[in-house]
Amino acid sequence: MLTGQTLLYFIYVVAAASVILAGEALYVSLTRRRSHLLAVNHRLRRLADDAPAEQTLQSLLRERGLTGSGDFASNFIWLNRLYTRSGITGNPMTFAVSFLIAGLGLALLLWLLIGLSAPAAFLIFLGVGFALPLLVLRRACKRRISKFARQLPDALDMIVRSLRAGHPASVAISLVGREMSDPLGTEFGIVADEITFGLSIEQAVRKLSERVGFEGLHLLSVSLSIQAKTGGNLTEILANLSSVLRERQKLKLKIRALSSEGRVSAWIISLFPVFMFLILMLVAPSYYGKVWGSPMILPAFMTFGAWALLGVYIMYRMVTFDF
Repeated sequence: MLTGQTLLYFIYVVAAASVILAGEALYVSLTRRRSHLLAVNHRLRRLADDAPAEQTLQSLLRERGLTGSGDFASNFIWLNRLYTRSGITGNPMTFAVSFLIAGLGLALLLWLLIGLSAPAAFLIFLGVGFALPLLVLRRACKRRISKFARQLPDALDMIVRSLRAGHPASVAISLVGREMSDPLGTEFGIVADEITFGLSIEQAVRKLSERVGFEGLHLLSVSLSIQAKTGGNLTEILANLSSVLRERQKLKLKIRALSSEGRVSAWIISLFPVFMFLILMLVAPSYYGKVWGSPMILPAFMTFGAWALLGVYIMYRMVTFDF
């Protein structure tokens, strides 16, 4: 009877221990998942997967179209640079092939279903397969650089405070990589990892400037290079650079506000003919009569379309200021 009671107690203890261990495992899993979701940037989320730091660094570089050492992987340097600076992650060939397939599919669909002429279908294929991905990359690159420019003064201020607290420059850069959100957080984290694995600060920041394409980083690279060769107060240099970049950002916003009327006018003038054409086609489909059957309709549309695009480009350049 005592043996059976002891066995029963033992079963109770094992069951209780199993419940406790299962609860602890569930808590650790949820905590790790929550920390992964709350990571402030993409690099920290990759590090939360318990992968080695060097492997994480190489994967972060490769998904941006670079080699494991941070160099351009393609012989088309300008295209590789545009893809890297856009911040789009993934295989560059997959990105390009997806647009080519979409352009070919759309051209064949219009050619077979509505009887679109072969030259027009070919132009659609060129537009969707080649021109559209370049526009997407340029747009993403511009937006990413603009966001990076807004974050950089705060990052430099954080580095300055860390240096004044007695930390070395590599630790200050690593702090920015942990505390800042994307895109700056991941980029500075990559810089910190490259410094850890043997690059100098000047080389790592020079690679950063090439990856991002923001001219403020070129100023930072030059400042670090001069300070390393001639000496000087690095905290004062970075504090002055932060102030210059912040004032430059304010000036850019002021110019954007002053040119807003011109941009709105350009949009209205550009889109008004298109809206009127669509309204006429909906309200009075017979307004244009038999003009659609004329052999001159396609050359006329292409000619006036080219002139309209030229006018849009001229208005865009008139209200866009590079400084």
